[in-house]
Amino acid sequence: MEGVTIVDHPLVQHKLTLIRDKSISTKSFRELLKEIGMLLCYEVTRDLPLAEVVIETPMAQMQSAKIAGKKLVFVPVLRAGVTFVDGMMDLVPTARVAHIGLYREPQTFSAVEYFFKSPSDLGDRLAIVVTPVVATANTAVAAIDRLKERGAKDIRLVCLIAAPEGLERVRGLHDDVPIWTAAVDEGLDKQGFILPGLGDAGDRAYGTR
Repeated sequence: MEGVTIVDHPLVQHKLTLIRDKSISTKSFRELLKEIGMLLCYEVTRDLPLAEVVIETPMAQMQSAKIAGKKLVFVPVLRAGVTFVDGMMDLVPTARVAHIGLYREPQTFSAVEYFFKSPSDLGDRLAIVVTPVVATANTAVAAIDRLKERGAKDIRLVCLIAAPEGLERVRGLHDDVPIWTAAVDEGLDKQGFILPGLGDAGDRAYGTR
């Protein structure tokens, strides 16, 4: 699908297999989510612009590359998006973090917002929406909608797994938002969960029901 990048790196795929397993502990689930987040961060930021600067090594003066251009803001979708973004923050500790609280209404699957906090200069930043799964995509679309309302112009979406229906919905409504994912699964069940999927990422990350 145009605008969708599947990250098939062996380490990502290996850890994805581990995190899908229903027998792993809550602690292991969170650790793997953080580790995969770090690996996916490499991919979603691969094309960040660089600028040459002059530095002094212990041996000599040289020109070397540093990241230039727009600053980053990570936008984890609460709850499990927070753990997912932790690995990304380890790589880019100077990035800002916006938080958006969204949950899916069980009957209609519509997105319900309960919290939103972001930097005031979203229009000057690359906003990376971080959510473990894109199933119906209602929460992902709602997050992107809110960011655009606040002035964000350059938005990317990163998820662990996605359903074809969800990807089509995001791309259909926001074709200017590229997507990175580790896997595209078969589809959705009647409850709107991804099959084979990994279950409810929030519940598995925090031991809730």
